[in-house]
Amino acid sequence: MTARLEDYRDVAPRGAIDLLLRLGERVRGRRFVHVNASRYGAGSSEILARLVPMLHDLGVDAAWEVIVGDPPFYGATRALDAALAGHPGPITEAMLVAYGETAALNAAALRLDADLVMVHDLGPLALARHRGGSGRWVWRCHADLSRAWRRGWHLVRRELERYDAVVFSLPKFAQRVRAPMLVVFPSIDPLSEKNRDLTRAEVQAVLDRFAIPRDRPILLQVAPYSRATEPLAALTAYRLVRKYVPCRLVLAGWGAGDNPEGVAVLNELREVVGRDPEVHVLVVPPDAAREINALQRAATVVLHLPRQEDFGMAVSEAMWKGKPVVGSLAGGIPTQVIFEVTGYTAGSVEGAAFRIRQLLQSPDLAARLGGAAREYVRRNFLLPRHLGDYLALLAYMSA
Repeated sequence: MTARLEDYRDVAPRGAIDLLLRLGERVRGRRFVHVNASRYGAGSSEILARLVPMLHDLGVDAAWEVIVGDPPFYGATRALDAALAGHPGPITEAMLVAYGETAALNAAALRLDADLVMVHDLGPLALARHRGGSGRWVWRCHADLSRAWRRGWHLVRRELERYDAVVFSLPKFAQRVRAPMLVVFPSIDPLSEKNRDLTRAEVQAVLDRFAIPRDRPILLQVAPYSRATEPLAALTAYRLVRKYVPCRLVLAGWGAGDNPEGVAVLNELREVVGRDPEVHVLVVPPDAAREINALQRAATVVLHLPRQEDFGMAVSEAMWKGKPVVGSLAGGIPTQVIFEVTGYTAGSVEGAAFRIRQLLQSPDLAARLGGAAREYVRRNFLLPRHLGDYLALLAYMSA
């Protein structure tokens, strides 16, 4: 069941819902269309599924359209995605033709007349070639473009010349564009299955299912199995810590069943773990929301040590549960983990191990940082704040 705006009054900062209601009065009746490439999954889809009904609550004529394409179109999108992530690869003329033809077909089929059209990520980017009317168009980029391959970025930048503004998640994720650049942090939904409160019995049931005892502190990392997420770094940090403090390590991830890299990383990890009974390597689907929620609530310290990352909302998910996080310096992690206030960031595995050991040996410190972490997320990374940013953007762009 979709949560309504009033359902967030008890979890949002005091006065936040009333402010949203006042903002809603300013934009009531305006049409705000979001377009992305999928109705399901994480990222923009997960957020839009909750934001669009809340916009309706406020009287905004909000809509969520999804672009549909054929295999050549999706191949072109994957190639552009890889290029913007810094991985050069072939982007052929046939790919670009398929990309443009799909945009033309969808522009004719979708209702894109609006005061503001927000296009999310690369799939629907070329729709702006066919924009009409007096409405404004904004591109919402959820990825880190700082390492973009030059040719891939050149192709994307040409498309962005048709947009009235570009929205990034962090200034350091941006590339230079002519249009005004804005920053909107991502958010988590505190009432979703992944973040709602769980009873002790619900948490214990998940631990029992995975055969994870609670006889010692639990270190947890939740991330897909890939080279970039560095599960071996978490394992190394755990082995440094356990020399001084007894603990368990739980690695929960996905992506090992649908790509060769994930399979290779998981197999390598299992080989290095060997028969260590204190390390639990779990394969869960990315939508195993209740299981991830329970694991985070059972953890003593949550680790997030990727080599590369976009914003990394798994950090805020753990912080919302009152857990201190030890994270790397990648992506948006330092924006969420304020050093010695809501957790610790570290530039090396040894530094991470030192901070984990410090937290395990100082329960009062861990509790204080965990409490501060939850409050920091409440004020900065919850869905109502995200909604407020989009309302302000709608008011500004359609004034």
